[in-house]
Amino acid sequence: MKKTIKIQNLKCGGCAHTIKTKLFELNDVSNVDVLVDKDEVVFNYDLESTVLEVKQKLKALGYPEMNDDNSLVTKAKSFVSCATGKLSNHEK
Repeated sequence: MKKTIKIQNLKCGGCAHTIKTKLFELNDVSNVDVLVDKDEVVFNYDLESTVLEVKQKLKALGYPEMNDDNSLVTKAKSFVSCATGKLSNHEK
């Protein structure tokens, strides 16, 4: 199945790189695409429980779902994830 999740704090390719890298670490997640211009993460999965797992991972990285709480701490996490993604992507 395919799922699209609208998220907050998505700013650039660095964010997208971190999100893709971390979501591919989860079981049952494939074909991850991050649409920066639409604030969306699109992925394929088989088990319904995977959707919740992805949402939890996104929130832990600083990218909560669009209607979720977006505290200062969450925004700070997204900046760290973004910077990490930029550095990791640049090194390749």
